[in-house]
Amino acid sequence: MPPGNPDLAEAAARILGHRFSNPDLLAEAMTHRSAARRAPGTSRSLGSNERLEFIGDRVLGLVIAEWLIERFVAEQEGELGRRLAQLVAQPALATIAEAIGMTEILAVSPGEARAGVKSRATVTADALEAAIGALYLDGGLQAARSFIRRAWEPVLSAQRVPPKDAKSALQEWTLGRGLGLPHYNVVARSGPPHQPIFSVQVRIDGPNGTLGEASAEAGSKRVAEHLAAAQLLAQVKPS
Repeated sequence: MPPGNPDLAEAAARILGHRFSNPDLLAEAMTHRSAARRAPGTSRSLGSNERLEFIGDRVLGLVIAEWLIERFVAEQEGELGRRLAQLVAQPALATIAEAIGMTEILAVSPGEARAGVKSRATVTADALEAAIGALYLDGGLQAARSFIRRAWEPVLSAQRVPPKDAKSALQEWTLGRGLGLPHYNVVARSGPPHQPIFSVQVRIDGPNGTLGEASAEAGSKRVAEHLAAAQLLAQVKPS
């Protein structure tokens, strides 16, 4: 995606609430690895949003933690930590990315576009983190903070009470019904060594066979387990 693309700049200003002084940062943040150049003789992407995603993840965690401390003055570390974990998890990021129209400005290769890569939660969540990283590097912490607080307000407001850890909640549900512990299994691992993707499946067994199962992908086994547990819990314990 050309860094001087005026359409990208205008769309980003509307979606992110910021006009970039360095258009290269914006273009990099909105370039999926499938649309990036390759370093000669390697599999490394040049100009994809992976590096900005790395710093955006840290900025997001800091800003949300700061916000939670301000907003929930009577809560302690455990309660705040559970709120934070849910707010920075892939499902929340993917929901927010879709709500603000992130896919409108995300560049992917034609083949990946036809395969529907823009609809994948992992891709939209990563793009959102990359956008936050670019905001931070271009406009400082205040630019990132302003966007995050505006975009995350509906999700934070919906957290009336601190959420339970998904794995713990699923375990409580199964044990309370005499079903034993949920079964977790890493069914696949992909991606380069420095940025692996784990695909984890969780299953609940009953007296007459499997009662339910779900799977999820994430950059760590632990996070993938939590995401899968949350999906399965939603299936067996609808709100």
